[in-house]
Amino acid sequence: MAVYTVHAPASYGVDVRTTSDRLVFVRDGFYVWAFVFSFVWLIWHRLWLALFGYVVISIASNIVLRSFGLDFGARAFVAVIIALLIGLEAGSLRRWKLSRRKWRQLDVVVAKNEEEAERRFFDRWTEHSARDDRGNGPLHPMPHSSLTSNQDVIGLFPEPGVSR
Repeated sequence: MAVYTVHAPASYGVDVRTTSDRLVFVRDGFYVWAFVFSFVWLIWHRLWLALFGYVVISIASNIVLRSFGLDFGARAFVAVIIALLIGLEAGSLRRWKLSRRKWRQLDVVVAKNEEEAERRFFDRWTEHSARDDRGNGPLHPMPHSSLTSNQDVIGLFPEPGVSR
């Protein structure tokens, strides 16, 4: 099972029924194509700052390794490590781009694939909006905590507004 984050443009309203074609589902995990074709994958997803950083790091590491007189095998190994990091952090790079563009994260969904993630998200959203149409709370897809503000929570995080 994969974890997907659901993002929507901040300029649109809260109602996803009108903006469902603009939602972006970003899978968390390893991206094979980002590992194999890092340069092309970054261009395809229009991650220009990440692409710039990738090119700069690749060229700089190649120059430094050549200046130390290391052979092609060592330079290839470093290139594979850089590509591995891109593959591991590809989802985070996409979320970073969306947050820089002021997109907001609506929900987190666990599903086998993106199609199932979409179905689970819209099922949950429809359930919450139907409940909210009956006047049972604010229109929000994420489940709300059952704790009220006057209940104490045992943990590391103090209640807001309380002195330490």
